[in-house]
Amino acid sequence: MFKKIAILFIIAALASCSSGKPAIATTRKAAAVQKPRVASTKKGTYSKPIAKNPTTNNTEVIQSTSRTVVTSDLINNYVLQYKDIAMGNMQKYGIPASIILAQGILESGAGRGDLAIEANNHFGIKCHKDWLGESVRHDDDSSQECFRKYNEASESYRDHALFLVGKNRYAALFTYEKDDYKAWAKGLRAAGYATDPNYPDKLISYIERYNLHQYDCQVTGKTYTAINKSAPARSSSSNSGSNDPDLYEVQKGDTLYSISKKFNILVDDLKQKNNLTDNALSVGQKLKVK
Repeated sequence: MFKKIAILFIIAALASCSSGKPAIATTRKAAAVQKPRVASTKKGTYSKPIAKNPTTNNTEVIQSTSRTVVTSDLINNYVLQYKDIAMGNMQKYGIPASIILAQGILESGAGRGDLAIEANNHFGIKCHKDWLGESVRHDDDSSQECFRKYNEASESYRDHALFLVGKNRYAALFTYEKDDYKAWAKGLRAAGYATDPNYPDKLISYIERYNLHQYDCQVTGKTYTAINKSAPARSSSSNSGSNDPDLYEVQKGDTLYSISKKFNILVDDLKQKNNLTDNALSVGQKLKVK
């Protein structure tokens, strides 16, 4: 009897050991299966930094009819693109070229704003009752206001001049000196061109930071002294580095038109004196001006 009990006890013990082994193995396998899930989670939460494009010039936000981020290089390029039109309008209509360019920069976001891109509208001029041309809708002081649309930016520049000349509320502006950009900036705000109380300061800031007053001086013939020495500005010297008074050395931003006005000579005569077949100029080029 005792032997039977002992045998049964041994059999039960062996059965117990045999059934425990698979359970341990299964537990280990389950733990091993979790490893890939942990790795997958790390990949999913890992965020690689996005490299930013390095810039060598300053950026700023222009807030007018739209919010536009621009760089100083973009503004300088805008000025070079439209300065001749601005000087032509100053000569024809009596509006300072510096004011025209500063308004263009501010109102159009240096040509990058929504209205400038969609409608070639560089001055934020609304339709008003007398406008018969094309138009676009844009949120401004009110929702979906009517703004003028042009085929080309040059048309916007011309319409801006006609707009100021043709409205009685701007008549006081034309009593100021042609090159008194500070009076013009304040006068535009007082006449209701813009509702922003800081509008004059913004215009003056662009004029002085980007030396836009130099283009007023090119039209009036006055000597220009740069306010911001780091910004591009043409030299006030008549021969700009040349020892020969009859020669002029072309500076950055010069055009045949601006040189002709400086030396009181027709563009065609200037081209003839220098055997030029087109209007292309290069910095450092020597031109006969007398």
